[in-house]
Amino acid sequence: MAIVRFEHLTKSYGAISVVSDLNLELPDGSFTVLVGPSGCGKSTSLRMLAGLESVTSGTITIGDRDVTHLQPRDRDIAMVFQNYALYPHLSVRENIAFPLRAAKADRGDALRRADEVGNSLGLSNLLSRKPKDLSGGQQQRVAIGRAIIREPSVFLFDEPLSNLDAKLRVETRTELLQIQRRLGITSLYVTHDQEEAMTLSDRMVVMRDGRAAQVGTPLEVYDSPVDTFVASFVGSPKMNLVDGELTGESFTLPTGFTFSVTQTVTRGTVTLGVRPDDLIPTAADDGDATVTLIELLGPRAIVTIDARGTELTSVVETSRMSGITEGASVALSARPGTVHVFDAQTGRRIVGDHTNGEKRH
Repeated sequence: MAIVRFEHLTKSYGAISVVSDLNLELPDGSFTVLVGPSGCGKSTSLRMLAGLESVTSGTITIGDRDVTHLQPRDRDIAMVFQNYALYPHLSVRENIAFPLRAAKADRGDALRRADEVGNSLGLSNLLSRKPKDLSGGQQQRVAIGRAIIREPSVFLFDEPLSNLDAKLRVETRTELLQIQRRLGITSLYVTHDQEEAMTLSDRMVVMRDGRAAQVGTPLEVYDSPVDTFVASFVGSPKMNLVDGELTGESFTLPTGFTFSVTQTVTRGTVTLGVRPDDLIPTAADDGDATVTLIELLGPRAIVTIDARGTELTSVVETSRMSGITEGASVALSARPGTVHVFDAQTGRRIVGDHTNGEKRH
């Protein structure tokens, strides 16, 4: 196990900068997830740590070793890819044992160790099978077992679950998290799926344009996004963001909705953010918003609302859906203390603004 540090890490291809001055520390034994849209530099950052991409400038250290220019085999890492890359002619046992055999370990010792690892991953009944006889989730567990058997200082995961169907993805990420917790090995995981990032990580790194837009626990990033990019990227459905005027204790949206706001640090045009879980529609004959779509998800429903030309999204418990139907008129309010305020020009969060969220008429 080891602390991993990126210091002023940069990767460029000619004039194109892919990663720009990235500074990041992965605490010993932590599970850190890099998340962001395609092209944000997350996979390139992981590949530089793995030694699969050269570093333009900056340093990478694992523990007290500078590994910036070391070969991948000399970095004491293990990597699990999106493509399982199992050897089709080898059994599960032999696939797991392969890294030890490649390191010239005794065959019997390697296979015994493979049995131990396979049993810990719930593969004890599959050790004699070939990869073609396994499900996608089972193949991924074999790939993880092949990484575990090396007992590395650092685990790297490059979107390892993206080839699985939704149900299997949820099951496998739970297993993966349990394995990492049990082993306590410092891990870096790359995904474009913010739900997966929030479920797995001790620490989330939301990346944008080659930089870390925000680093924190999943709850910190969700509750206090530093800007409108993070606010809209983290959370599903995404946060409602609307520009409007803040005057005194009122915030007026272009649609005419006015929220009361307790604030002391700013006034003028700002961006108001309300998460769908915090936006409350109430059936009202004189409501000035209209329900346009309801998507039922068991105990919850995603409700799309037309607020005088502005589309807003609310998540409502089905037990509280009385009178809320497609085409119905509704009034809107926000849960107390849940509204986010951002600078309309820069998109940065305005610290110190809080709201009580009640709608005025």
